[in-house]
Amino acid sequence: MSPITAIFYGLVQGLTEFLPVSSSGHLSILQNIFHMEGLEQNYFTFDILLHLATLIAVFIVYHKTIFPLVPAIFTTIGKVFKGKFKLSEYNENERFVIMVIVATIPLFFAVPFNDYFESLYSHTKIIGCILIFNALLLFISDMMSKGQKDITDVKPRNAIIVGLCQMCALLPGLSRSGSTITGGLTQGFSREFAVKFSFILSIPAILGANILKIPELISTPVPSSDIFAYVLGMITAALAGIAAMKLLILISKKANFRFFSVYCAIVGLVAVIFG
Repeated sequence: MSPITAIFYGLVQGLTEFLPVSSSGHLSILQNIFHMEGLEQNYFTFDILLHLATLIAVFIVYHKTIFPLVPAIFTTIGKVFKGKFKLSEYNENERFVIMVIVATIPLFFAVPFNDYFESLYSHTKIIGCILIFNALLLFISDMMSKGQKDITDVKPRNAIIVGLCQMCALLPGLSRSGSTITGGLTQGFSREFAVKFSFILSIPAILGANILKIPELISTPVPSSDIFAYVLGMITAALAGIAAMKLLILISKKANFRFFSVYCAIVGLVAVIFG
């Protein structure tokens, strides 16, 4: 792999992973239309490293939120074993841990259908249609009244709805961040909290998806000639991911997602017409 190709893939992965435009959809369209080599098929390890790089970006941007959640995981487990099942018995960090776990549950039910989701990656026209639907989803999210809920007000049923939206985003072309943010807005989340919850929720999703690939990863060593390119790609993905998250946080406070809606509609139409 050339350094330029690695940087290109890193840029696309980092930007589209967190902006509500679907990273899987963009990568698949680029590979299908321009007959580029399949990233996961031909550079399996690199694909995983790019996802891990975007995960690092989440930790960098939200480190003040994430690090207090680590001890909260253990205190939450302790309270469960003590028979404390009322949310009022948990502090904010513990409630955050509970809601992330609850919202992640739907992904486990999607595992048996993983092969079906992956089979759609080679169908550019289908991905284009899903991108157009994603554009509609973002447009609808802008029409919703502003909610006020933060972690102190969120209930498990709200987290489940967001988790179901994340599960649907396994379809290539349907943005994970766009779906989960919209799901949060339908539950009355404030825009700022909907964005934060979406990004924190990506941690178990990204980790879980890549843990399943560990056996294949072990049997796929990185060619020594590609190490430099892989490192460049990871750095690019992490920096682009940080920039994308900062941009979305800013937009959630001062603007709306209409630009992304129009963009997804245009890319979707191009994919449908030329796919």
